[in-house]
Amino acid sequence: MTEDESAIRKVVDTWMSATKAGDLSTVLSLMAEDVIFMVPGREPFGKKDFAVSAQSMKGTRIEGTSDILEIQVLGNWAYLRNHIEMTATPAAGGAALHRSGYTLTLMRKDEDGRWRLARDANLMTAEK
Repeated sequence: MTEDESAIRKVVDTWMSATKAGDLSTVLSLMAEDVIFMVPGREPFGKKDFAVSAQSMKGTRIEGTSDILEIQVLGNWAYLRNHIEMTATPAAGGAALHRSGYTLTLMRKDEDGRWRLARDANLMTAEK
């Protein structure tokens, strides 16, 4: 495994652990300023809308796993295919929501040498 692949895996691990801890600041630091997210049923959105959505879920317990299936590094860009399982349990009680599915993520190594999420197509869907 190359140094870049290890660094990208660390970004994913940090994202997952920061999400579980409710550490939005750390999650946002893993994104490029011009990040774009694509999810089913919604127009593409950026970092600001991601933050607003995350704030609206404050107190929700989120647990998940990530299984990276492929990483390809192409200079200062890389892509990864990932399978994610996630469960969100509302703070006020109620039924937990379980989602799972695949993502295709473009990462960019910024001028500071850190890999950050630049584009993300998230195909997770709710399980019944």
